[in-house]
Amino acid sequence: MDDSLQGQVALVTGAARRVGAAIARRLHASGANVVVHYRGAEREAAELEAELNAARKGSALRLKGDLLAPIAPQALVGAALERWNRLDLLVNNASTFYATAVGEIEAAQWEELIGSNLRAPLFLAQTAAPHLAATRGSIVNIVDIHAERPLKGYLLYSVAKAGLAALTRALALELAPQVRVNAVAPGAIAWPENGQFEPGERERIVATTPLRRTGTPEDIAQAVHYLATAPFVNGHLLAVDGGRSLHL
Repeated sequence: MDDSLQGQVALVTGAARRVGAAIARRLHASGANVVVHYRGAEREAAELEAELNAARKGSALRLKGDLLAPIAPQALVGAALERWNRLDLLVNNASTFYATAVGEIEAAQWEELIGSNLRAPLFLAQTAAPHLAATRGSIVNIVDIHAERPLKGYLLYSVAKAGLAALTRALALELAPQVRVNAVAPGAIAWPENGQFEPGERERIVATTPLRRTGTPEDIAQAVHYLATAPFVNGHLLAVDGGRSLHL
């Protein structure tokens, strides 16, 4: 298996920080040109773009956009085509994550959580599909361990990620044989920055993970790279969770 992405073009959503940035760096290091999508992390996106272009001139392009906007899919895919005249890989990484208590769920929360985690990946995939078919490219969705095992208190998020897992399998059928579609299902990788998990809950999660530790954004990036370069893998959800799904 050739794991080089030399000359290929990857579009990574939510790529300015954390897992998304690690994915962008990994794909770039393998030779890909990268569209760095972001919504609000202007400084981080600019720094990442500069870093990648310093390593290889003209190899990265940052693009701001709200994925819930109707024009977003065409704008993002169009930017890649205008710059490099091809698209080989779409990584649907951008996500919104927060708790929604049953009995208090609002329509706006539905629109935001389902929109960012399921609707946006669908319409990006639909827009990208003809161009990915032309290059025999692929799509990698970032799902979640809780797509299969719902997280209590996070009903909408769990439902959205379950939908993304189903979308991955359905698109793998719909877009074959020209385009492969797979997903990575992370476990505990990067804790939310707004304190959604108390220290005791974090300790419990680590204790119920067979490897007894959290993973890193680079672990997810490595899995994305593998799926992007595995020519006979299609419709697969790759768990990168230290074995935690065995205990949930």
